[in-house]
Amino acid sequence: MNNSSGLSVFITGAGGYIGKQLTKYLSEDKAEIQQIIAADIRIPEPENQLEGVSYETADIRSPSIDKLFEKYKVDVVVHLAAIVTPGKKSNREFEYSVDVLGTENILNACLKAKVKKIIISSSGAAYGYHADNSQWLDENDPIRGNQEFVYSDHKRLVEEMLAEWRNDHPELKQLIFRPGTILGQTTKNQITKLFDGKFVLRLAGAASSFVLIWDKDVVKAITSGVLTDKTGIYNLAGDGSMTIKEMTHIMGKSCITLPVPLVAFALFILKKTGLSQYGPEQIGFLQYRPVLSNRRLKEEFKYTPEKTTKEVWEYYLECLQSEK
Repeated sequence: MNNSSGLSVFITGAGGYIGKQLTKYLSEDKAEIQQIIAADIRIPEPENQLEGVSYETADIRSPSIDKLFEKYKVDVVVHLAAIVTPGKKSNREFEYSVDVLGTENILNACLKAKVKKIIISSSGAAYGYHADNSQWLDENDPIRGNQEFVYSDHKRLVEEMLAEWRNDHPELKQLIFRPGTILGQTTKNQITKLFDGKFVLRLAGAASSFVLIWDKDVVKAITSGVLTDKTGIYNLAGDGSMTIKEMTHIMGKSCITLPVPLVAFALFILKKTGLSQYGPEQIGFLQYRPVLSNRRLKEEFKYTPEKTTKEVWEYYLECLQSEK
């Protein structure tokens, strides 16, 4: 894929948590890369922009985004734009327009502009939160999602669409990553919120474990995909897993176990009264965590995460302590 003038790399969702880190990492003396285009619905103020990076205001749903791909003669698109944690005023129709229709629009734009390769950040959530999930999910396990959990459902729909595109348009090479829970120095997400209180709540019968991936490992794996001809689908997770009890023990906190019907009722009331954007559909999210195997990532993609799941958790906790 490399040529004498180097690669042109276009990043969607460049203003997001991973997008910012990836843009910075790619801009740091990567001789194979000629230009980096960081695109998002809002771009940083000039004083916060990185030297040598081209910033573009772009909506992935725009029918004219292919013009940007043509303008920069893009070789590789890294598609990170998605709605992970919707705001209280969000709705499913809007989220679908971004997550699913937006991805379809990016694929069509790649085809029009003759982009060679697309790298997509999917999620372990694409497997779904199911009681009968394999103990360790690998890339051959079915993508089932959960209709009641929008993020999971949309990741399933996107991956089904990508499978169709692999058959219909093999000229556009695909590399898909399915990360577990991403944690780093400044991470704030649905998972970290579970551990913010004085006590950590756990659902009775929730035996499935967490698999974590260091944010720097995510960036380095994507970079490996940018700089090589590697394609395929790979889980992104550190070695090993941890139960919520093990994670809580390391924090020095107490873990309180509650029955599922009680938590489901409480979530129903909180959502009904507008006190929370989350409802009973979150039960599966808490009860049946997808536990991702990283065997293919290490053996076939040839990337071994620098931190294990336990080391990621310990690192995150150290960073929390240093902030206090």
